[in-house]
Amino acid sequence: METLTLLGDKVDLLVKRHAELEKENSRLRATIEGQNKAIQRLNKKVATLDNGMGSVHLGHADISDEEKDNMRRQLDGVIAEIDKILTTLND
Repeated sequence: METLTLLGDKVDLLVKRHAELEKENSRLRATIEGQNKAIQRLNKKVATLDNGMGSVHLGHADISDEEKDNMRRQLDGVIAEIDKILTTLND
């Protein structure tokens, strides 16, 4: 009889652990989905900036230093955001 009680306790513990893991799994899936959306948004932004850079190179051989610095800051910001997201995905 004591064996059955011990077995029942172990089953209860496993059921509780399973429920906790299911909650964590759902939370992680939601986090991944949000990060994937953010990555898609950032990729679109990079593509837009890249297209802008291409048209600048084609249309204007002489770009002011201020324009270069502005584009560089924008690209650095986008790349930094992508790095943050990739870091959190790897955690």
